[in-house]
Amino acid sequence: MIRLIFIGLWVCVVTVLSIYGTAYWAAGSTDGKGDVTFASGPEYRRLPTINVPMIIEGSVRGYVIAKLIFTADSGQLQRLGIDPTTFVTSVAFNEFYQNGRVDTGKLSKYNFKEMLDNIKKASNEKLNGEIVQDVLIDSINYIDKNDMRKMADIAAPPPPEKGEKADKSSKATH
Repeated sequence: MIRLIFIGLWVCVVTVLSIYGTAYWAAGSTDGKGDVTFASGPEYRRLPTINVPMIIEGSVRGYVIAKLIFTADSGQLQRLGIDPTTFVTSVAFNEFYQNGRVDTGKLSKYNFKEMLDNIKKASNEKLNGEIVQDVLIDSINYIDKNDMRKMADIAAPPPPEKGEKADKSSKATH
């Protein structure tokens, strides 16, 4: 009986000391937000696909679809505290919308270097610093509104004929 009491006391003492040791160790360690240095180097961030409507003579004629990537210093991105992707996406949309040219349903020759430099410059102005180092094109395409309708018609099932009634037996029951 005394042996059982000593074993119980021994388990309690070991448990209390292990909890105390863990708390002491955790209080003495850094939380990771102190003087942490980040490896500096370029980091590539992919922007979400941008769909820009091309409005010609007051109506939507098609859409420019662009996938862009920007590079920034990883150390600056860590210190920035916000995700610059939203700002760069907004600036890119505005640049394509305001300076994009579509003639007769085809992309005219863009001055991509000028447009990408404008995106970089405007993004850095919004972010209050030289965060964005370069803007790259992953892909760019133009889809005419009529082509979109043709694709939608192909993908959609044909409507039932007027005289045809829906067969009740073919409905699924739950």
